[in-house]
Amino acid sequence: MRTRTARLTGAALAVALLTVSLSACGQEARGGSRYKPPAGKGGVIGLAMPTKASERWIADGENMAEQFRKAGYQTDLQYGDDKVENQIAQIENMITKGRRLLVVAAIDGSALTEVLQRAHDAGIPVISYDRLIMGTPNVDYYASFDNERVGELQASYIVQQLKLGKLAKGTGDAYNVELFAGSPDDNNTKYFWNGAIKVLKPYLDTGQLVVRSKQTQLNQVTTLRWDGGTAQKRMDDLISKNYGETRVDAVLSPYDGISIGIISALKSAGYGTKDQPLPVVTGQDAELASVKSIIRGEQTQTVFKDTRKLAAQAVQMGDAVLNGRTPEVNNTADYHNGKKAVPSYLLDPVSIDKANTQLLVDEGYFTAGQLK
Repeated sequence: MRTRTARLTGAALAVALLTVSLSACGQEARGGSRYKPPAGKGGVIGLAMPTKASERWIADGENMAEQFRKAGYQTDLQYGDDKVENQIAQIENMITKGRRLLVVAAIDGSALTEVLQRAHDAGIPVISYDRLIMGTPNVDYYASFDNERVGELQASYIVQQLKLGKLAKGTGDAYNVELFAGSPDDNNTKYFWNGAIKVLKPYLDTGQLVVRSKQTQLNQVTTLRWDGGTAQKRMDDLISKNYGETRVDAVLSPYDGISIGIISALKSAGYGTKDQPLPVVTGQDAELASVKSIIRGEQTQTVFKDTRKLAAQAVQMGDAVLNGRTPEVNNTADYHNGKKAVPSYLLDPVSIDKANTQLLVDEGYFTAGQLK
């Protein structure tokens, strides 16, 4: 009896050791610095978008879902309603359901560390979409636009429209400008801001541009969740405290939704008339309401980022990862999330004003009828 028990114990131990060995091999294959999923089409892709409050995010999600379906995959498209806890719960659910890939446009880029560790542990690769996810090594790739270039385009437009002179003190007229930035929890905010300030700073230094509110630091001018209502309230406050009989000549706005709020505040203060025209107001995303505003002569400029092309890039990246190929990237150094330089593909943005809104029709982004 003892002998038989000993034999059974030995057999059980051998099985246990074999199981541990196999498990360890599997852990080495799946848990390393680069996940190697089983190749092939099919399966479900998890798409975690931040909000439906912006038409661009609705378009992003729908474009990706359609293009992934054409590439042979199903999709699970979720919107977080600008609530971090919603997005985390949605991603957790995607992990539980065994989604093959996650494409995430983060609401708060620093709040996903734990849930993406779960994705990594489950062997699910992650693509960060347009907003770089921060503070985690568990981001495989990043698809976005050249975000610093966006800020450069916005600021350069202000410089051109105000016809700023030579970069020397006492040369040229002085113009009043107020500065707005995006959400403090979106990593792109600093890139837009850095690009814009790089262009504006020389004119601020010479006094050709004056910020009467003296709010010139990024932490003074951010707009939580990119909210137009928040921007409108701040612009109301800036006008009432700093402008009186003095004119606002330009407003650096990083996003169309913020621009709409700024313009509403300016109109309430008497701007938008023949005697008091609206200042130069920039924007981003070429949202339909803002393009119509540009055509009407209200908002002055926006930056067009063709989200169809961005969606296509994310789909190409995802398909490559899921089929054992290395995705195409064009930047491996500049987008560091605090844990790693995330391999990135950056697309080029385009400045749009009243003179070239037809480009949006030519590119098929809007129809001529939509812009009437």
